[in-house]
Amino acid sequence: MAENKTKPEKENVVDFINKITDEEKRKDSFVILELMKKITKENPVMWGSSIIGFGNYHYKFASGREGDWPIVAFSPRKQSISFYLTCFKIESFELLKKLGKHKIGVSCLYVNKLKDIDMKILKQLIEFSIDQTKEIFNLK
Repeated sequence: MAENKTKPEKENVVDFINKITDEEKRKDSFVILELMKKITKENPVMWGSSIIGFGNYHYKFASGREGDWPIVAFSPRKQSISFYLTCFKIESFELLKKLGKHKIGVSCLYVNKLKDIDMKILKQLIEFSIDQTKEIFNLK
């Protein structure tokens, strides 16, 4: 079984964000950083070269694939800001309807700019994702 390539790294999160050349994306990243720190009460950790994660858990799927992953995370990508969230219940879909301009993938929420979305709804989605992850993976 292949090992997960995205792992916690030693790079400083603030240094990483300060390297973002797009000023608005850099400012948005600091807002998200503080929001996730406040919600999770965890210190941020770089996962791989571009994901900022909070907390972690070990997963193991029926297929045999297993690894470690942050409970919630985000990545200020060139195209958009990617949020790594667990949102599989109907309640999360209702929140997404109220969020504002976004796109979704399998387990990612994509936002171009924070000014395009409702920050209160984003906070609720992050909290909901944490609760779901803890429920699914039996975390305390």
